Amino acid sequence: MYKRRRLGENSLFLFPSVILTLVLGIYPLIWMLRYMFYDYAGYGSALFIGLDNFRRLAGDTLFWESVRNTFVFAGGKLLLTIPLSLLLAVLLNGKLRGRNFLRGIYFMPTVVSTAVIAVVFYNIFNSYNGMINQLLMKYHIISQPIDWLGPKYAMMTVIIVAVWGAVGNYMLLFLAGLQNIPQDLYESASIDGANAGQRFWYITIPMLGPVMQMIIMLAIIASLKGYESIMVITEGGPIGKTEVMYLYLYKLLFPVSTGSPVEQQIGYGSAVGFATAIIVGGITAIYYYSTKKMNKVF
Repeated sequence: MYKRRRLGENSLFLFPSVILTLVLGIYPLIWMLRYMFYDYAGYGSALFIGLDNFRRLAGDTLFWESVRNTFVFAGGKLLLTIPLSLLLAVLLNGKLRGRNFLRGIYFMPTVVSTAVIAVVFYNIFNSYNGMINQLLMKYHIISQPIDWLGPKYAMMTVIIVAVWGAVGNYMLLFLAGLQNIPQDLYESASIDGANAGQRFWYITIPMLGPVMQMIIMLAIIASLKGYESIMVITEGGPIGKTEVMYLYLYKLLFPVSTGSPVEQQIGYGSAVGFATAIIVGGITAIYYYSTKKMNKVF
């Protein structure tokens, strides 16, 4: 009787989560899997067209350009975010004056709306009256404004914005990992004559192996799926230089911005969404299986 009652109580607590998962997760997935075989614009009747959406996708140069841009964006973000996050975590894990205040400052971008961050940085990097150009011209570093949002520098600009917004989050995760490393290891290494660099390389890095594996996986997924700040700052422009996969998908399903297709394309958008999910899932799976023995290596 007691076990039956506990089972009923547990089921009652799980019921809301199950309903939300079915309504917001399973049903939309089934809906997308259905409509990717249809020509459907969001209104009227849906016309079954078989694999035509995927044939169109195979020859869609805009989509494949967005895939390339996604890899450039994700790669640049990862190469900057992970080392910076680890460096900040190591510095703020030591006996630094005001470290709790600095932790809060670096973590603050994580809790601020992405749209707000993007608007602020849009004004900072504005080509005509942005703060960056004004400072550089004031101190005679440049003689004329730099078009930070133009074809040459737009991708670099959105990567900088993405790094600024993500560093604090991964810094906090690295801090949690650092605080679980026994201090006795560092003390023993110091007694044996190891300097700070040797302690970091031979103790900190190996002990952070499992945590680093998780952080890198989260960072890969977030980088491949990121598009919000790009949508606000450049809308994928100029001339598609910052168009990433999820932004392209968003424009197909919700054509509300100036850079979107003329009409809503839910059928084709569903096919693009399926292909995008396969790409992100495939890269994540490759990383996971190639690093699942990281703990043994470290």
